[in-house]
Amino acid sequence: MIKKFEAKSIEEACKLASVDLSIAIDKLDYEIMQYPSKGFLGLFSKNALIAVVVKESKKEEKSKSLQLEDSIKEDNRDIEAEDKESKPILEPQLEESKIVDSFFNSSKADDSSLKSISAEDLELEIKKLLSFSCFNLDTIELDIEDNTAYLFIDGDDAALLIGKEGYRYNALSYLLFNWINTKYGLYLKLEIAQFLASQQDMIKHQLQPVVDHINKEGWGRTKELNGILVQIALEYLRDTFSNKYVAIKRTKSGDRYIIINDFNKR
Repeated sequence: MIKKFEAKSIEEACKLASVDLSIAIDKLDYEIMQYPSKGFLGLFSKNALIAVVVKESKKEEKSKSLQLEDSIKEDNRDIEAEDKESKPILEPQLEESKIVDSFFNSSKADDSSLKSISAEDLELEIKKLLSFSCFNLDTIELDIEDNTAYLFIDGDDAALLIGKEGYRYNALSYLLFNWINTKYGLYLKLEIAQFLASQQDMIKHQLQPVVDHINKEGWGRTKELNGILVQIALEYLRDTFSNKYVAIKRTKSGDRYIIINDFNKR
């Protein structure tokens, strides 16, 4: 469960949470949703806002865990029957690089094992799955077009679902993509609030010097990129330079970057 606390400063908000929940301040598990701001000439000032994760009782945790487990088993019953020894979709310590690589190296299951599903039914399945989470989400909408499921999620806890630097966004995208692609053969575009759109605008701005260099010299490369930015940059550069070779490369340390040149100069 998540509880929100608002005060003039982060410290005061933490104190309120500490008193309300009877938890020492240094033991609070919280995220800052809004930093305080004095505004301009006393106008448009903002209070600090934090969201505190409140641990549920063992009885409640067990009940929710059983409900979630039953839901996942029901959704994946046919897949599990074919491969009882299949590995979990996401390992607890999965590295960020593996999350991103799945978008580029994934392959569909055999057509014979795929099921067809309408946008309405898939939307209901995702709503059912997310209903077991502790996030307050009031908007979950899905549409299917060109073999891609376009999923939009919003609500009071959208920022928490994205996480710091988008790490929860990456993990949720990976989970949903593997489930939807394996079972229904669909690709996924996930938008939480305006996170994806803002990241796309940011990466386009950052890549403009690279685009200018390529237009002038005929080739170029990006700096090292992390997380979902790799996928966004790859799609943007491939659209911009459809007549060139655009691919992800790795440095010796494992960092990823994108190289762009003519097809005969790989």
